[in-house]
Amino acid sequence: MTGIKTTGEKKMMFFSGRAHPELAEEIAQELGVGVVPTKAFDFANGEIYVRYQESARGADCFLIQSHTSPINQWIMEQLIMIDALKRASARSITVIVPFYGYARQDKKHRGREPISARLIADLMKTAGADRILAVDLHTDQIQGFFDGPVDHLFALPLLADYVGGKVDRDKLTVVSPDAGRVRVADRWCDRLGAPLAIVHKRRDKDVANQVTVHEVVGDVKGRICVLVDDMIDTGGTICAAAEALFAHGAADVIVTATHGVLSGPAADRLKNSKVSEFVFTNTLPTPGELDLDKIKVLSIAPTIASAVREVFEDGSVTSLFDEQ
Repeated sequence: MTGIKTTGEKKMMFFSGRAHPELAEEIAQELGVGVVPTKAFDFANGEIYVRYQESARGADCFLIQSHTSPINQWIMEQLIMIDALKRASARSITVIVPFYGYARQDKKHRGREPISARLIADLMKTAGADRILAVDLHTDQIQGFFDGPVDHLFALPLLADYVGGKVDRDKLTVVSPDAGRVRVADRWCDRLGAPLAIVHKRRDKDVANQVTVHEVVGDVKGRICVLVDDMIDTGGTICAAAEALFAHGAADVIVTATHGVLSGPAADRLKNSKVSEFVFTNTLPTPGELDLDKIKVLSIAPTIASAVREVFEDGSVTSLFDEQ
């Protein structure tokens, strides 16, 4: 007989960057594990140092980092943490990205533009990631940017069940804020048994975050409208869409989005909006200035923890969303 036979069992280790530690702790509690102690700090010139306090040799490692503000710092930290795991002889490295940075730059609209979403995937692969686990990517095609398995999780069940449980479904209309979200809105309609409406808009290609709403396609008069989107950044698009719905006779508007980026003027826009409730998940930390009664944050931790468990046990992540 040649070689050596081992009898060791698989080992899971859970790591977190500094961007959103509260979400990491929630997921760790759901999994029944602890977050691996990590020494991380910035040098005076901004360089990032990372060292894990426990051996990762031979372990299936899951590393979470949500790309919140300052986004470039946290992406760089995640890349450094992946490299540290690779050099620590981890058996596998699964990168959990609740919010995938640069996802809106997923194609070229005009010449001489980058496809930055592809660049982020390439950086993760080069750093040593074997697998990516993300929540509600801006477009499905981003899954093809990574040369390896990508587990795409959805917040739709969490958000839709919350909204469906608090309103009269007979009066509910699901609204897509633009043509690009129609497919997702259609899934909401199937889950809630509600009709669909669409807000037609046009974006100024030369001015970032500049949107003009034109018209509403569908019957919203006297209806409770739920606007569904993947993210809200400055709030301009969604608040303008809500205004258009009210102008067409909507009785009430609820806004839901997986990712509450909420940068720049978002705080003022949400506060001053006639929208009765904004519903997000905690893929990103909610800015302190947005501690409003009309904002509801639901935890995505159980969904991510279930997916991590399926990956570790060689199960099926898809089965978590089969009912959709």
